[in-house]
Amino acid sequence: MTVTAPPQVVNLPLKQRPMDIVFLVVFSLFIVTCIISDSVEGLGLDQVADSPNVLVQWNYWYASNFDPLYQSHPLWLRFISGTSAFVYVVFYVLLIISIVRGWNGIQLPSVIYATMIIALTGIPIFGVEFFGGPGEATPNIPVFLAFNLPYIVFPLLLLIRMRKPLPFTRRW
Repeated sequence: MTVTAPPQVVNLPLKQRPMDIVFLVVFSLFIVTCIISDSVEGLGLDQVADSPNVLVQWNYWYASNFDPLYQSHPLWLRFISGTSAFVYVVFYVLLIISIVRGWNGIQLPSVIYATMIIALTGIPIFGVEFFGGPGEATPNIPVFLAFNLPYIVFPLLLLIRMRKPLPFTRRW
């Protein structure tokens, strides 16, 4: 009786996985926005125009023009933003490394992340932004969507990408 080794799993090179290259760019940008935006809200920094902190100034510009909810600091939003700034950002770094190196083990964390961000972030924030009262709802839905829709669309695409085992062995 001959014992044979199990077949070796071969990942496609990154250049043959174009959507993964898009994910690299987008999730790298998400790291930047976690630092610029989510950390300000997560830390509960008051968004005022004359702050000496440039990140606060940038957030003030956005919130005062397009997103009054973000400027009002509800505690639940601070928790959501803090999770993004200090938990999701770690996931983004691991995801980027995994995509580059072809670590298929990122599949389950990706599914967990995508589900969390869509259900625990997207639904409450978008719900309040669209249906909230004065001081909560966005006065400009197209601009709000331009800034925020990628945070729902790309996790959803990642969830679809990670739907089957060994995601880096196939193009999509």
